[in-house]
Amino acid sequence: MFRPVVLFRCAALHLTLGSALALLPAASQAALPPEFAQALARAGVPTDAVSVMVTPVPGAASASMTPVSAGRAGAVGTPPPVRLSHRADASMNPASVMKLITTYAGLDLLGTDFTWTNRVYVDGPVTDGVLDGNLIIRGSGDPKLVLERVDALLRQVMAQGVREVRGDIVLDRSIFQVPERHPGAFDDEPLRPYNASPDGLLVNFKSLVFTFTPDPARAQALIRSEPPIAGVEIPASLALAPGPCGDWRAGLRADFSSPDRVRFAGRYPAACGERLWPVAYVEPRAYAARVVQAMWDAAGGRLQGRVREGTTPAAARLWVSADSLPMGDIVADINKFSNNVMAQQLFLTFSSQEQGSGTFEGSRQRLQRWWRERFGEQAAPVLENGSGLSREERSSAAALTALLRRAASGPLSGPFTQSLGIAGVDGTVARMRERNAASQALGNAWLKTGSLRDVAAVAGYVNGRSGQRYSLVALINHDNANAARPALDQLVEWVALDR
Repeated sequence: MFRPVVLFRCAALHLTLGSALALLPAASQAALPPEFAQALARAGVPTDAVSVMVTPVPGAASASMTPVSAGRAGAVGTPPPVRLSHRADASMNPASVMKLITTYAGLDLLGTDFTWTNRVYVDGPVTDGVLDGNLIIRGSGDPKLVLERVDALLRQVMAQGVREVRGDIVLDRSIFQVPERHPGAFDDEPLRPYNASPDGLLVNFKSLVFTFTPDPARAQALIRSEPPIAGVEIPASLALAPGPCGDWRAGLRADFSSPDRVRFAGRYPAACGERLWPVAYVEPRAYAARVVQAMWDAAGGRLQGRVREGTTPAAARLWVSADSLPMGDIVADINKFSNNVMAQQLFLTFSSQEQGSGTFEGSRQRLQRWWRERFGEQAAPVLENGSGLSREERSSAAALTALLRRAASGPLSGPFTQSLGIAGVDGTVARMRERNAASQALGNAWLKTGSLRDVAAVAGYVNGRSGQRYSLVALINHDNANAARPALDQLVEWVALDR
């Protein structure tokens, strides 16, 4: 259900960014730059489908950015000098740019050093390496419990003296209370890893990664898959095909529909070289149990029972615990690589930390209170799951600008800015170099992009030739939005050139 934007009120002296704009000279709200407007026209996107705001930002530069010219940007909480404003208060779908709100809130509410703690309990006696009872793995909502860290946790259990379990291995994911959702519900793409649902015990993003390596001597492509997964039959090879690489995935004629086996009925083009194909496991609820079973076996553990879901008994004893990566690293992964499920894990953590159990509604309420405390009367964003993978989430360019300006000053400036992709270097903006190798923005812009079927967006910081740093937010909501990505590049370039 769509949730309307709410205005939160505080002291009378606070102004919304939108009302502050109304008090500025008309020259501050300039027309769209000609090169940006022309690129929009070529994409078939009208200007009334676009929201833009560009302002100088206050405060000292972080270590990762060139210094800001003094005196050109106002303090946080005062009306900003505006370089460009076009429909800045319009409520827009920001797609993955919404992650900026979730990640900055994570840094601000929980701290850069916050970690999630995964715990393993036993509910019976341990004698000579044998547990006469159940081994319980209690998830913490850890956003990045990947293969290597699951393996390390299981080996830690063994190193502490449990090598055989005469009961079951119980997976406790109860830290989050989230409704079951079909993985294809958003866009009818159930096998896309970006559609993975959040989970109190999220193991390896619920995905399999297939690696195809040509072996011309055998006229075969060798197939490797990770992680190991119990009870799933996966072929070791398939035939090679001549000709160009082309649409090699379609040529494999893959069938992932069965939870017990994967089939490739086609051939793999030798011209492709080695390629990877990440695929969401078709039965996501069973994924963690199958992977933990396979990894326990691979580590040399013995299990008389089975791996199943359950909860941690009150009398269970803590056996081992292991912390996640720190918040600073998690936020960097979320923003640079636009990881949807990691963003949702962080979003749910806001309520799990406050209430003991993570729910979407609880986290929405927590973020609304945080927004009111930090941004006063500025219209709050509409949040559903905090990742931008949503048709309901909304924000304005003005609200995102307020967040960027606040984030640019203070102790969180460094970790927040460093979490963004560097234009032409890494993250989702690495390919800007391919589109314009001579761009002034390369290495001088720290950006988060967003894309949905009818949304294209970019937001972050750009250093101009003058040494001035700017915040930039541009949101496009239109059927032709993705054709307008070059227009967003043009806007970033215009800011970088201080035109």
